[in-house]
Amino acid sequence: MSEISLSKPIVKPARPFFSSGPCAKRPGWSLAALEGALLGRSHRAPEGRARLKAVIERSKAILGLPADWRLGIVPASDTGAVEMSLWALCGERGVDVLSFESFSGEWARDLREVLALPDLRVHEARYGALPDLSAVDWSRDVVLTWNGTTSGVRMPGPEAIPATHEGLVICDATSAAFAMDLPWDRLDVVTWSWQKVLGGEAAHGMLALSPRAAARLAQPSPRPLPKIFRLANRKGLIEGVFAGDTINTPSMLCVEDALDGLNWAASIGGLPALKARSAANLAAVERWAARAGWVDFLANSPEIRSSTSICLRIVAPWFLALSAEGMDKAVKHLTGLVAAEGAGFDLASYRDAPPGLRLWGGATVDTADIEALLPWLDWAHEVTRLEFAA
Repeated sequence: MSEISLSKPIVKPARPFFSSGPCAKRPGWSLAALEGALLGRSHRAPEGRARLKAVIERSKAILGLPADWRLGIVPASDTGAVEMSLWALCGERGVDVLSFESFSGEWARDLREVLALPDLRVHEARYGALPDLSAVDWSRDVVLTWNGTTSGVRMPGPEAIPATHEGLVICDATSAAFAMDLPWDRLDVVTWSWQKVLGGEAAHGMLALSPRAAARLAQPSPRPLPKIFRLANRKGLIEGVFAGDTINTPSMLCVEDALDGLNWAASIGGLPALKARSAANLAAVERWAARAGWVDFLANSPEIRSSTSICLRIVAPWFLALSAEGMDKAVKHLTGLVAAEGAGFDLASYRDAPPGLRLWGGATVDTADIEALLPWLDWAHEVTRLEFAA
């Protein structure tokens, strides 16, 4: 190994934050963005309710939500939004669920083991692939994840879902919303959180409902629901939830931060600009991976490759010769080297995913920072290879 190949790169990312949640803040963000937060005031006060309603309305505008859809702020991040949808909606008819990474696998387990639905079909695929979409029965309710945050695999496009379908399509879109086109005319429930593409703080989720989903929710629930899951009562849908009356107390500091992210998104050109920034990040990694030789994408096809949760597998022969335990240690060593230099944080793959790397490429990440990180990964790979290769 030449001395030059082990030399540390000179340039570091200006913002070395590549976590897949909570994600990097928007460019130029500082605590000053929160100075107008409505602290010490009730979220039920007119001013607090107006702030919450503004998050809803600005989100709808940027995402292009159809006028007849409802959007509400719910507890417990995207997980809470998905779970309350499953508990409240599933069971009226048979359910097909797509399971191809950690979180979609969790939804499948909940439906099978906790809700114990009598008519459930789970379509599974390994990390890096999608289930056979032709096997899905769209006359049933379908639960899917638009973008697998832990696998870097996304749905190929709107044509994957029939334009007309009898059942409801419940879509976890937490790492897709604000970075990818979502086919609202083919979905019925869409969920996401503040902590992903716009870099907001955690703990709050968003739940969007089509008219068909709202109509079903307005009917009596097939099972008892805790208060934190209730979107309807004996009078029907609780419309206040979709106008800023949250189920429980939100953090007004987080609300202010969410508004800041939405205002930034609007200022740079809205959804087209957000998508373009994320696409540029993926393109930078694609160019590097093509010449690096020691990494490849976990997604087995470019058409399902995520531009936000960019997941990579290490394909170098020395790495593939290691035991499973050795692979885990090598990844920790590699990513630890980069972190110790302050060149990139939170770069390891998700704990349930195959050992490798995961880089967040959402819209708040500057492509220049991605490009500055990549030479550090090459350097860390060479140092790790010398440490671990037989």
